[in-house]
Amino acid sequence: MAGYADDLSLAHLLADTADSISMSRFRALDLRVESKPDLTPVSDADTAVEQAIRSTLARARPRDGVLGEEFGLTHAAAGPGSRRWVIDPIDGTKNFVRGVPIWGTLIALLEGDTPVAGLVSAPALGRRWWAARGHGAYAGKHQRAASRIAVSSVRRLGDASVCYASLDGWQQIGRLQGLVDLSLAAWRSRAYGDFYGYMLLAEGALDVMVEPELSLWDVAALIPIVQEAGGTITDLAGRPPADKSSVIATNGPLHETVLTALSR
Repeated sequence: MAGYADDLSLAHLLADTADSISMSRFRALDLRVESKPDLTPVSDADTAVEQAIRSTLARARPRDGVLGEEFGLTHAAAGPGSRRWVIDPIDGTKNFVRGVPIWGTLIALLEGDTPVAGLVSAPALGRRWWAARGHGAYAGKHQRAASRIAVSSVRRLGDASVCYASLDGWQQIGRLQGLVDLSLAAWRSRAYGDFYGYMLLAEGALDVMVEPELSLWDVAALIPIVQEAGGTITDLAGRPPADKSSVIATNGPLHETVLTALSR
């Protein structure tokens, strides 16, 4: 995987560290949970994972910036550059604090504003997903136990499995009816939420995953994985997802149908 092999190897190393920390705190009786200003939860595992990743990146990639959910943007110690790591230490914190095993660490590398490599590690599920631009998407327990993954070939909405994160967010942006109509027209709909729906999409296990708004750290790692698996991922206007934008991911053939349905 010329060009990004070292970066992906580093991402796996970062994920190893993250997994060790997060699994030691998962379902811990002394887990500390606080509310952030936006009323979303943050646990001591979130902060510990991000601090550990930042510490390693400061040594291994001093010319790269870092953006993380818990500690914001840190510019490169060695001077400004075009590369930036984007970290969500625990995507699915609400699941994590309730003991639900669907949560993971998201690690992305951006060149400029473009995500070029991404890794998702879900240690409680015993699975990782990763990709780099132009080199395909993979899943497995680790790099040495991996299989290439690809989206489905479903072309009709009536044959499709649709996934969404929640209903209230779609209601808040005035698109709830579109989501309801989309779900009713599909073969099947489920709300897996967070990173997991996108990874199931990349594996071909479902065909559509939609969310009304995500921050950059929620989506950056997902973009190259979905794209390298052959899927399409945009906002509701068909543009590349950005910070605080909607995110619509499909297997490709269904994309325009989904965008049209959600625009109602």
